[in-house]
Amino acid sequence: MKLQDLFPFLCIFFTITTAQTTIQPGTTLSASNPNQTWSSPNSTFYIGFSQVDSSSSYTLTINYNGGVPIWTAGNSTTTVNSEGSFQFLSSGNLRLLNGSGATVWDSNTTGRGVTTASLDEFGNLVLKNGTLPVWSSFDNPSDTIVPNQTLRVDQVLRSGSYSFRFLSSGNLTLKWNDSVEYWNQGNTSINANLTSPTLGLQPTGILSIFSAAFTSGPHVVAYSSDYGDVGTRLRFLKLDEDGNFKMYSTDIGSKTANMVWSALTDQCEVFGYCGNMGICSYNESSSSPICDCPSENFEPVDVNDSRQGCKRKAEIDSCPGNATMLEIDHAKFLTYEPELSAQIFYMGISACRSNCLSQGSACIASTSLSDGTGQCYAKPPGFISGYRNPALPSTSYVKVCGPALPNPPPGVLTVEKSRSGRFRFWVVCVAVAITLLGLIALESGLWWWCCRNSPKFDSLSAQYALLEYASGAPVQFSYKELQRSTKEFKEKLGAGGFGAVYKGVLANKEVVAVKQLEGIEQGEKQFRMEVATISSTHHLNLVRLIGFCSEGRHRLLVYEFMKNGSLDNFLFTTEEQSGRLLNWEQRFKIALGTAKGITYLHEECRDCIVHCDIKPENILLDENYKAKVSDFGLAKLINAKDHRYRTLTSVRGTRGYLAPEWLANLPITSKSDIYSYGMVLLEIVSGRRNFEVSAVTNRKKFSVWAHEEFEKGNVNAILDQRLTDQDVDMEQVTRAIQVSFWCIQEQPSQRPMMGKVVQMLEGIAEIERPPAPKAITESSTTSGTSIMSSNVSALTTFAASAPASSSSSSYQTMGVSPLASGRNIERASSSLLHSDPN
Repeated sequence: MKLQDLFPFLCIFFTITTAQTTIQPGTTLSASNPNQTWSSPNSTFYIGFSQVDSSSSYTLTINYNGGVPIWTAGNSTTTVNSEGSFQFLSSGNLRLLNGSGATVWDSNTTGRGVTTASLDEFGNLVLKNGTLPVWSSFDNPSDTIVPNQTLRVDQVLRSGSYSFRFLSSGNLTLKWNDSVEYWNQGNTSINANLTSPTLGLQPTGILSIFSAAFTSGPHVVAYSSDYGDVGTRLRFLKLDEDGNFKMYSTDIGSKTANMVWSALTDQCEVFGYCGNMGICSYNESSSSPICDCPSENFEPVDVNDSRQGCKRKAEIDSCPGNATMLEIDHAKFLTYEPELSAQIFYMGISACRSNCLSQGSACIASTSLSDGTGQCYAKPPGFISGYRNPALPSTSYVKVCGPALPNPPPGVLTVEKSRSGRFRFWVVCVAVAITLLGLIALESGLWWWCCRNSPKFDSLSAQYALLEYASGAPVQFSYKELQRSTKEFKEKLGAGGFGAVYKGVLANKEVVAVKQLEGIEQGEKQFRMEVATISSTHHLNLVRLIGFCSEGRHRLLVYEFMKNGSLDNFLFTTEEQSGRLLNWEQRFKIALGTAKGITYLHEECRDCIVHCDIKPENILLDENYKAKVSDFGLAKLINAKDHRYRTLTSVRGTRGYLAPEWLANLPITSKSDIYSYGMVLLEIVSGRRNFEVSAVTNRKKFSVWAHEEFEKGNVNAILDQRLTDQDVDMEQVTRAIQVSFWCIQEQPSQRPMMGKVVQMLEGIAEIERPPAPKAITESSTTSGTSIMSSNVSALTTFAASAPASSSSSSYQTMGVSPLASGRNIERASSSLLHSDPN
């Protein structure tokens, strides 16, 4: 087709993609008529008034079809009454007026030659001087970013007291009151001088940084949990009034939006969420945080809104010499830079308490950490934001006028006592209640005496334990409960150097896998802290840790049960096991799901988690054959603020999947996991072990032979021969093989980041032709042998040693490999863990 023949189609395309509805000066929207709107050409977006929570207040917003707001005139607190209006004046100014005629917000575009206004199909409201844009809502964001909109370093998103900024360094930050920075998403993997960087959201749900300094495409910051599908689905980023930066997903016509990503996974870590002197916590009845006062010495500022904080019933100044310190267990007061600089001390718990008490008005609260650091944070007069959680290894103190009254139960706000007119009524109620409780207690005591040794009684206790930890913290089981749930550890799923894994059934009928650790010498508090960290790591492609047991010498971990076991049982099947053969569609989904899980560990967690033992035995499949990575988080977490170089004290790998740097005494990074993933990906395609040497491969290492065949264009030879009679997407096969070759490059700098691997597998990013991987000689290793350092973390329990035979147990993945030769141990222990600049 000639160019002149294409011209009409290009004109039509350009008209569609830039279509806008023109709004003429003098047009007005009224709050009293919410049905009156200005729409985009296809009604994908519209401008109109929205009522605020059935009140008499209204906000002027740009909305996605269905009513989901993506921009607000002013900010989230900018409202007008029912007589308010939004006007496009003949002067070229947009103005929001209250019913009294007072200006609430305007665009400040008077005198700039504005002739028209329009709302396009991207949701951008634009004021133009002829054809030149003068002002737009995209350039003046409120609290939201949508696809095709970019955030520059000079722009700020605001919601109440909270603000979000994108820094020129590539970091993302959240601040309270423009002073306390409580979240900073570092991007240390960016090794470039950024040129005019911008932050943008792709329609597929990928948050990225764009800069001319990036030669291989944008830098991925985060993925939505539903990323990939586009269609009529809108994803947008919003700074919520709760201070958290979240990504939402909504379909056209829907009035609701579902959260698909958040900056802070723990809402209680948001500074000031519960107001001044408020304590944020969770209880078993709700997954949402609740706000309490520290104790009965305080009362809520607003009984109808617990997030407004608390105030002392008696100010400290009114009781000189009678002040005391109220103790709050498992609580901390959030402390961030710059307020941290002059507030940190190193002292014991009692000294932390008495030190604040002796400072008079200079200190009103303190937090003592029980994590072995001996740190004590003193809080001067000002805003105090608290967080309470059973997993926190800290104790906090608040200065109050004595006596210090007992703490209220979590989730119960202090309320005023009943008026004297109702006193007698309550006395009667209390008397009746005490009588009933006494009878119940008597009957319960008799029942307990008779049934205390019954298994049903212990089962009921286990259910209460589950409810106790339903807030999201890891469930703490007793050893006796796990003995019962596993039928005295009868059905073994696998075994390893540090213990065995057993099938169990909890009191709530949930099937689990119980790993019984042996030889663990880690301290109680450190063990609990690491378990809490692991359990807070959630992703669709990661095996979920349900709970733990730490009772005397017993250390056990409880995982969700994966019905279909590990991937190796399906890849390396025999003819007799042909019913377990995975088709290509299943394999590709497993490869992609595994990549997404590892991407989350490397790039989306608060601290980068290096797995160190990626292999088919550590990839489990649920009943729908969805892939989930196991044994993550048992390696040491890299400190996000200082992880360029750290000694690797708990690393382990398996022959055939070890990156070259393991045996060359070089730094171990997340790129080492990518090498292992590349080997697994090649096995998924071929159905053969990557270290397999046979006559078929001309006695060469399989990865080397596979690259030679690929260079010849013989992709079918690499593909699992058992799939030749099936419908296979050869474009996907070729893409997967190319990605695997990039992942197993000898130099870590040549391997892509895991987020890029996902993009290449999905076809979002182009794949250059990979160079040939070099043959790596893994000396002093034998089939099925793993290596690890001599200074192994007691909690670290990686996968079972041998990728030996297809009959290996489904849950060998939760075992631990035996020690390798002393030479390899010595090499691994000298490795360093750091953030790779590539």
